[in-house]
Amino acid sequence: MDKPEDKPLHLVEFETMLLGRHAHLYAPRSRAAGGHLDRSAYVLLSRIRMHGPMSIGQLSEAFGLDASTLNRQTAAMLRAGVVERIPDPDGGIARKFRITEEGEQRLEADRNSNIEGLDRVMEHWSPEDVARFASFLERFNRDIERLEGRPWPRP
Repeated sequence: MDKPEDKPLHLVEFETMLLGRHAHLYAPRSRAAGGHLDRSAYVLLSRIRMHGPMSIGQLSEAFGLDASTLNRQTAAMLRAGVVERIPDPDGGIARKFRITEEGEQRLEADRNSNIEGLDRVMEHWSPEDVARFASFLERFNRDIERLEGRPWPRP
């Protein structure tokens, strides 16, 4: 009789559960350790960086979150000085959020910290294995985005 953990999808579920558990090893989020952004700020800033200034409505559509959640998150980001409100560059009524210089610096510092963490984890991997893993992750993420109807812009 097959054990559930012998089925490939069960193994994927188990490994993604562990991946979430181990995220602190490759993507530290300890603000006490030097001012790292919290996860929501990191993700929102990354999206704004890729897209350009965005309104609450655009962020809501992009993330599938309600406006009240995004208002709380962006208010915290405004207080932290990582975004600023600007008039819509396209002349629309809604104000948009733009990354500040401080936000750019903190986002880049966190991204570099994440990359260094991943480098420690994958130090014994061949470049081909890292590239193959990145390709599978991108495919996995694109399929999630397809199902949600919310594609993520990529460089």
